[in-house]
Amino acid sequence: MPEQNFDVVVLGGGSGGYATALRAAELGMTVGMIEKDKVGGTCLHRGCIPTKALLHAAEVADSAKDSAHFGVKATYEGVDIAGVTSYRENIVAKKYKGLQSLLKARGVTTIEGAGRVTSPTTVQVGDSTITGKNLVLATGSYSRSLPGLDLGGRVITSEQALGLDFVPQKVAVLGGGVIGVEFASVWRSFGAEVTIIEALPHLVPNEEEVISKSLERAFRKRGIDYSLGVRFQSVTQSDSGVVVTLENGKTVEAELLLVAVGRGPSTANLGLEELGVTMDRGFVLTNERLATSIPGVYAVGDIVPGLQLAHRSFQHGIFVAEEIAGLEPIVIEDVNIPKVTYSEPEVASVGLSEARAVEKYGADKVATYDYSLAGNARSEIIGTSGSVKVVRVKDGPIIGLSAIGSRVGELIGEAQLAVNWEAYPEDLAPLIHAHPTQYEALGEAFLALAGKPLHAL
Repeated sequence: MPEQNFDVVVLGGGSGGYATALRAAELGMTVGMIEKDKVGGTCLHRGCIPTKALLHAAEVADSAKDSAHFGVKATYEGVDIAGVTSYRENIVAKKYKGLQSLLKARGVTTIEGAGRVTSPTTVQVGDSTITGKNLVLATGSYSRSLPGLDLGGRVITSEQALGLDFVPQKVAVLGGGVIGVEFASVWRSFGAEVTIIEALPHLVPNEEEVISKSLERAFRKRGIDYSLGVRFQSVTQSDSGVVVTLENGKTVEAELLLVAVGRGPSTANLGLEELGVTMDRGFVLTNERLATSIPGVYAVGDIVPGLQLAHRSFQHGIFVAEEIAGLEPIVIEDVNIPKVTYSEPEVASVGLSEARAVEKYGADKVATYDYSLAGNARSEIIGTSGSVKVVRVKDGPIIGLSAIGSRVGELIGEAQLAVNWEAYPEDLAPLIHAHPTQYEALGEAFLALAGKPLHAL
């Protein structure tokens, strides 16, 4: 039976797995990475990248419809879904080819096949035993459903939604989190009628309430319908559509139901329970340094409880490779990892919301400032409204920032530096922000919190 030996064996070639492999190889370790499908995982092939390509196509559609506002004569003739699909697939193919080349250039051995853990140092792939001094679990996540809600037919997940060869005329979206609002945004731009069903009181419920309410107003203005604070009860299918029933008796009729209620950990049948890895509802439990209950075995990415974000997985992978190498990397808490929802308008945040800051420090110790994008020239030029909200400890550092508006996802880089480096507004106030840019909005908010507002009252 063939055997291969490595310093590090990574089970899974998605964002967390390949980041671990690349950094470990960079640090001089031999790496075997096991992947049953394609390297790049959900993010590259079925998640972040293809959905953002769809969202950009949606932005172009909206621009064509609104061109007269900017004095440009253009005609919107509709969406060529085959053309959109080709554009999306080309983006993914280029990124996939680039990733394969990078892994090869770094000397990572990619092993194709489904792996099963047989000991703290071995993974079985077909007839081969892959052995490593350290084992990193990076098997990712899958689109989950609700108890009693069967997927299939006209009840689809985001993976099937990506592959549709038509634009539905009417669609229902179960779940008002990131995936749900992004697909709702795309479909509305493409001309569909959309209804979002969210059991919690607000869309994007993990964000600042003021940001959630702002998104709801923007969606209402765009003609996106939503039902908030009422739970899903059941769905029935016919040849022509679905009927969704809510617990209050209200029904929603549509061609399709997109189930976007979150993602579950892909850890079944990997041999982890037999190995004795401590788990909770399929998630692998680790300490803050991503070590599992079994010495020498680590876990990264979506299988570790917390934010399910590709860039969190990248950070986990880099961290674990450096931890194995003895570099003692710094732990970044989930709360200080930036989050972006790429709908129209976009939502971005990092750090504590005002409510969580008050819980932690007390109301008398927290100060906030809301800067409206109405005062930002660049936002006016591109035709967006929105706001930036900054949270600080009084006489202390910035601990949170949230934003809503077209393209505000690009602002979160500076925000995450401010939060993670515990910058004071007074430290940032002298720094000049280029004019006219959207990120001036951050500068204006920092100036205001430092007690010297410029273009704000």
